[in-house]
Amino acid sequence: MDNRIRFETKEESNARREREFLALTPHERFMWFLRSFDRPGFKPRESSKNKGNFVIRKKHDPVR
Repeated sequence: MDNRIRFETKEESNARREREFLALTPHERFMWFLRSFDRPGFKPRESSKNKGNFVIRKKHDPVR
Protein backbone atom coordinates (compact mmCIF):
# COMPACT_ATOMS: atom_id res chain seq x y z
CA MET A 1 0.00 0.00 0.00
CA ASP A 2 1.02 3.56 -0.66
CA ASN A 3 2.21 5.43 2.46
CA ARG A 4 2.23 8.97 1.01
CA ILE A 5 0.52 11.73 2.98
CA ARG A 6 -2.82 12.76 1.48
CA PHE A 7 -5.33 15.44 2.36
CA GLU A 8 -8.73 13.84 1.92
CA THR A 9 -11.88 13.15 3.89
CA LYS A 10 -12.34 9.93 5.81
CA GLU A 11 -14.88 8.75 3.24
CA GLU A 12 -12.50 9.47 0.34
CA SER A 13 -9.67 7.73 2.16
CA ASN A 14 -11.74 4.63 2.92
CA ALA A 15 -12.98 4.43 -0.69
CA ARG A 16 -9.42 4.75 -2.05
CA ARG A 17 -8.07 2.12 0.35
CA GLU A 18 -10.91 -0.25 -0.53
CA ARG A 19 -10.26 0.16 -4.29
CA GLU A 20 -6.52 -0.47 -3.77
CA PHE A 21 -7.20 -3.56 -1.66
CA LEU A 22 -9.73 -5.02 -4.11
CA ALA A 23 -7.24 -4.49 -6.95
CA LEU A 24 -4.91 -7.02 -5.29
CA THR A 25 -4.94 -10.68 -6.26
CA PRO A 26 -6.41 -13.14 -3.73
CA HIS A 27 -2.87 -14.27 -2.84
CA GLU A 28 -1.74 -10.67 -2.26
CA ARG A 29 -4.81 -10.03 -0.08
CA PHE A 30 -4.03 -13.07 2.07
CA MET A 31 -0.38 -12.04 2.43
CA TRP A 32 -1.51 -8.51 3.41
CA PHE A 33 -3.78 -10.06 6.05
CA LEU A 34 -0.93 -12.13 7.52
CA ARG A 35 1.47 -9.15 7.52
CA SER A 36 -1.14 -7.08 9.35
CA PHE A 37 -0.32 -9.05 12.52
CA ASP A 38 3.25 -7.70 12.47
CA ARG A 39 2.17 -4.05 12.68
CA PRO A 40 3.13 -2.04 15.77
CA GLY A 41 0.34 -1.78 18.28
CA PHE A 42 -1.39 -5.00 17.21
CA LYS A 43 -2.49 -7.01 20.23
CA PRO A 44 -4.65 -10.08 19.77
CA ARG A 45 -7.65 -10.22 22.05
CA GLU A 46 -7.44 -12.87 24.72
CA SER A 47 -10.75 -14.52 25.44
CA SER A 48 -11.40 -16.02 28.84
CA LYS A 49 -13.21 -18.97 27.30
CA ASN A 50 -12.73 -21.02 24.17
CA LYS A 51 -15.55 -20.30 21.75
CA GLY A 52 -14.45 -22.99 19.27
CA ASN A 53 -13.19 -20.45 16.72
CA PHE A 54 -10.37 -21.22 14.30
CA VAL A 55 -7.36 -19.24 15.54
CA ILE A 56 -4.04 -18.59 13.78
CA ARG A 57 -1.22 -17.83 16.21
CA LYS A 58 2.17 -16.60 15.11
CA LYS A 59 5.17 -18.20 16.76
CA HIS A 60 8.09 -15.95 17.58
CA ASP A 61 10.57 -18.65 16.53
CA PRO A 62 11.71 -18.72 12.90
CA VAL A 63 10.24 -21.40 10.66
CA ARG A 64 12.48 -24.41 10.37
